[in-house]
Amino acid sequence: MLENLSGKDLKGQFKENKALRLVTYFVGTIVILVIGYFAYRTFIWSPSNDKSKDAYWIGLNSASVDSTDAAIAELTRAKKQYDGKQGGELAQFVLARQLMAKGDFKKALEELDGVKLNDTYLSVYKIGLQGDCKSELKQYKEAKDLYVKAANKNKNDKTTPEFLFKAGLVSEKLNDNKAAADMYTQIKNEYPTYANQKTIDKYIARAKNKSNK
Repeated sequence: MLENLSGKDLKGQFKENKALRLVTYFVGTIVILVIGYFAYRTFIWSPSNDKSKDAYWIGLNSASVDSTDAAIAELTRAKKQYDGKQGGELAQFVLARQLMAKGDFKKALEELDGVKLNDTYLSVYKIGLQGDCKSELKQYKEAKDLYVKAANKNKNDKTTPEFLFKAGLVSEKLNDNKAAADMYTQIKNEYPTYANQKTIDKYIARAKNKSNK
């Protein structure tokens, strides 16, 4: 038993028992990695992540005064400096939006593909913006799929009808007027506040008239 083994005996067994040595090295390595990970999170990643949260504000301020090129430059810098941090991901999200404002939808899609967001609404809008880019590029089938995905990701009274409406519009572009009418009708029945803003009956009638032709 272990309690009957002296330090010399343990040392001898460790030297002679290859399996024991391997297990000991393996466990020791895991312990070192775990300690290293938590030390990194506590003393390096967390302070850097907290600092990154303010990084995109300079670019956002430039965007607010219609200085798109300045905003893109600042946001690109923040994205590179804080890649993988919360502020870096937000900077990349806003950067994509500024690229869209400039009409560079392909580059905006590349940026959006790289954005990783935990925020519920922003993750929905990321998908919606991808749909907007596809729509601007006249890739209506892909746009429709993205809008439907965004509408269903986190159902609520704001984003769901917003993206259902956009899905309906691109469905009309695809001559899938029945699908468009169904989406508009769903908005009318389930999201009346949004429906009233868009005078949804007009869109339902338009889609149905197209379907009957």
